[in-house]
Amino acid sequence: MTHFKILFFCTALLFVAACSQPGVKASQPAVTETKAQQPVDEAGVGLAAEEKAPAEAALPKQPLTPEILFKFLVAEVAGQRGAIGIAQSTYLDLARQTQDPRIARRAAEMSMFARDQAGALEAARLWAAGEQDSVRAQQTLAALLLSEGRLAEAEPILRTLLKEDSTNGFLHLSALMGKMRDSQGALELVERLAADYPALPEARFAVAQAAANGGRFEAAVAALQQADSLRPGWEPAALLRAQIIGRTSAAEAMRFMRDFLTAHPGAREVRLGYARALVNANQFTEARAEFTRLTNDFPRNPEVSFAAGLLSLQMGDLDAARDLLTQTLEYSPRDPDAVRYYLGQAAEQMKQPEAAAAHYAEIGSGNYLVPARARQAALLARSGKLDEARKLLASTRGENDAQNVRLVQAQSELLRDNDEPAAAFGVLSEGIKRFPDSAELLYDRAMVAEKLDKLDVLEADLRRVMVLRPDDAQAYNALGYTLADRTKRLPEAVTLLDKALSLAPEDPFILDSVGWAQYRSGNLPRAQEFLERAYKIRPDPEIAAHLGEVMWARGQRDEAGKLWQSSLQSHPQNEVLLETLHRLKP
Repeated sequence: MTHFKILFFCTALLFVAACSQPGVKASQPAVTETKAQQPVDEAGVGLAAEEKAPAEAALPKQPLTPEILFKFLVAEVAGQRGAIGIAQSTYLDLARQTQDPRIARRAAEMSMFARDQAGALEAARLWAAGEQDSVRAQQTLAALLLSEGRLAEAEPILRTLLKEDSTNGFLHLSALMGKMRDSQGALELVERLAADYPALPEARFAVAQAAANGGRFEAAVAALQQADSLRPGWEPAALLRAQIIGRTSAAEAMRFMRDFLTAHPGAREVRLGYARALVNANQFTEARAEFTRLTNDFPRNPEVSFAAGLLSLQMGDLDAARDLLTQTLEYSPRDPDAVRYYLGQAAEQMKQPEAAAAHYAEIGSGNYLVPARARQAALLARSGKLDEARKLLASTRGENDAQNVRLVQAQSELLRDNDEPAAAFGVLSEGIKRFPDSAELLYDRAMVAEKLDKLDVLEADLRRVMVLRPDDAQAYNALGYTLADRTKRLPEAVTLLDKALSLAPEDPFILDSVGWAQYRSGNLPRAQEFLERAYKIRPDPEIAAHLGEVMWARGQRDEAGKLWQSSLQSHPQNEVLLETLHRLKP
């Protein structure tokens, strides 16, 4: 047996900061001295008059010849038009010709954007040689050398950078290491660099990072313990330690953070990490208490108030959820549409459909566009406006194919929920014409086809899903269950369900399907074994219906009756359970 539709509530409580690659931006390198030239420092701030002369003197005396101007224009135009290869090679040629560090910097940036490691390294060498006092130039050169595995060449540069600013230098060292393949070599390099700073906690932190990157977690924890002894209560070290401990035991990591907070109750970042860990562990009551405290520790922080609002919504405290989510909108959250969506959810649960629809209507784009329109449509349908609901979904345009597929699914779900399977089948068929390789639409149409007794369509669609997604356990499960329940092709059904079980051995619905196929094959003890396993994992009413029927067939009628009555109390409208009771009349 398979559940053809599973509804779930996603709290979206954890956040991941995303970074994007900046586009190539045209700049004007100064290749000759004119009245318009203004030397600038590394932050782009104009230099004072007394500083201009040394800055200008450090630059090469390069006249703006027609050849240089032509190459510069070629490089800039090529970059703006997306011909990165031409722009990169032209800038690199200019850097070699002029030895101008500003052009070399541009060549290095363009080479890295073009993923030309050799060109980037050559340009960075020119840049660092021309601007020996530039921290950014030296950092770029060191990072490129490290990425090429040239640790010996990078080490003296790193030592010089650390002498300038050891505290920040060690904190940034892990980023400079990039994606070095030689994790052991990286660890040994960091240990050599850190040896000159025995009393600096940041040095031990860098060692811990390098050790963790190499999978040497015990060494990493030992280094972090040393950092804590040098600076008790230092939160970055505590967070990294919790992260490392959590690789092997989430419970131990939570215990560590709890003990750390007992000793250092003002550690707000660790408390935030602890609250997130509680959410991951489904300890919502404890998590809510921590987030409530954090709303005071981090006033006007949208991430904290959003998480607190979602936890309140999860726990049914709708007034608190509404207030916290409303406050979050005032704090300029990263994704205001997410906040609006859950405000709509809160309003729905508070039996305020107009307010819910208003929140959903405010969402005009992004990841929450389709879910919001689907909820709007469901609200309209419940108020007797099914045609208006259908028009709303049909008129919505997604931002990509994935959203447009989801819109077709939403239209089908709306029709199925309103007992119009034939119309749902038509919507899905039209969607499949637009997206013929959509496994999602094919699967959904197969489920509707089963309701319409179109078993040939069901089988064809599910077998196509298996081709598109060979590891889709639910496709094997759905076809295997249907063949076992609706046809006499039992050996074929068992083979398909064995495949599904091999892909998802603990899925309760697959276990139920296997048990039902065994029952239909006459193997009652084996059937009961699988069905009891399924019901233990998930006491679903349809699993209860099947398990009770097997018990009934085996003469265990009292047990079957008790099971059915218990399930009926919590699921009085379940069709499969009611049909079973009516057919067997216990």
